[in-house]
Amino acid sequence: MNKIIVEVGSTCTKIDQYDGNTIKRMDEKTIQFKKNYMEDGKLREEDVQELINSINEVKTKVQDIFICGTSIFRELQEAERNEFLSRFERETGYQFQIISQQEENELTVLGTTRFVKGRVCVFIGGGGSTEIAIYDNEIKENVNTKIGVIDIMQEFPDLAEEYATTDLETVKRYIRERLNLPKEKADILILAGGGHEKFARNSGIKYEKNTLYSDEVAPIMMDIETRKSETQRYYKAISLEEIKNRVSDPNWWYATRAMCAFVLVVAEEVGAKYVVPTNIAMVYGLIGK
Repeated sequence: MNKIIVEVGSTCTKIDQYDGNTIKRMDEKTIQFKKNYMEDGKLREEDVQELINSINEVKTKVQDIFICGTSIFRELQEAERNEFLSRFERETGYQFQIISQQEENELTVLGTTRFVKGRVCVFIGGGGSTEIAIYDNEIKENVNTKIGVIDIMQEFPDLAEEYATTDLETVKRYIRERLNLPKEKADILILAGGGHEKFARNSGIKYEKNTLYSDEVAPIMMDIETRKSETQRYYKAISLEEIKNRVSDPNWWYATRAMCAFVLVVAEEVGAKYVVPTNIAMVYGLIGK
């Protein structure tokens, strides 16, 4: 088996290869669908063309490709959605599946909790939507909200500057007032949806080996007090410009401070003692299903 799964989000497009045994990230592209849609009131032509070009490049290597989209694609008006879906299939030869928010929640939780024993909270943060689930051998509670980090960046654009001028607590309060949150509690908060481990390893915040459970794609963790203090440091003392100058994907870092605030809001609500940042996305649930 040699299959490609492409997950197209509001900001990040993830391209994974599955050989029947393991999943390998082939590529990850930052295409600002949500940000540019909010500016233009429609999908931006250059974003659509970049996605189509990416698929046409991938299909020269592998023919078995599944492509799905989340968040922003659920918000399209019927006429624009139908036009996009028709064009995508016409120009790539593949159908584009729009995944519901509930299905995105369930698929990501399924992949994230494969090796977990006991109760955890799974946070799935994206550019235009947020999904949260309490899992204890099965999903006990899930809540979804149609807001994400790009919505927060519209309110606090300084979060993309070298240092944030808006106070972290102000951002958290703004999120808490708008985010649907679970009622049940969990000691462990797992961050999924893609990019959280990548953020931890490249931002300069502190982390340690995951000793809570064993999963090769969830190798690191931090206690909640470390996460809180390191988030404060990321707002005020870690240069975003320095990070962007040394990484290969500077555009990806645009909304990372907003995402950090989301994480703390959820962690505090569920009473988490530990945070496990992962790069796990829907692909693990899609394969398991």
